[in-house]
Amino acid sequence: MSEAPDPGSAPDADVVELATKLYGLARAGDADGLAAYVDAGVPVNLTNEQGHTLVMLAAYHGHAGAVRTLLARGADPNRVNDRGQTPIAGAVFKGEDEVVRVLLEGGADPTAGTPSAVDTARLFGKAHLLDLFGAG
Repeated sequence: MSEAPDPGSAPDADVVELATKLYGLARAGDADGLAAYVDAGVPVNLTNEQGHTLVMLAAYHGHAGAVRTLLARGADPNRVNDRGQTPIAGAVFKGEDEVVRVLLEGGADPTAGTPSAVDTARLFGKAHLLDLFGAG
C-alpha cells in the first residue's frame, strides 16, 4: 500500500515544468496554446507562486487575444494576485488599452484591487480610461 504524498513536499518536477510552460505561453500571448491546455483540463485560473493567473500574465504583457481566449473559457477577470492587484489595473499601468477593453467586456471591475484600475488611471493621468470606466 502506498502512502499519500506529504502536502509539505516539493511539487512533482513534471508539474512544475508544465506550469512554467503555461506561464510562458501566457506571457507570449499564445492564445491557441493556452486554449489547447485549458480545453484539455488545465485550470483556467491556475496561479503561480506570486498569485498571478494566466489572464494576469497575458494582460500585463499586452496580449488581448490571449486574454479574450482565457476569459471565454471562464478565467476570472477580477482575481487579485498576492499583492492585491487585478489584471485590468496591470493593463492600465502598462498602457495596454486594447487589453483594458477586452477585460471590461469580460466583466472586469475597474474599482477592484489595490490600487484599482481607476486609481492607476488617475495616477498616470489617463483621462480616456477614466471616461471608459465611468469615473471621469
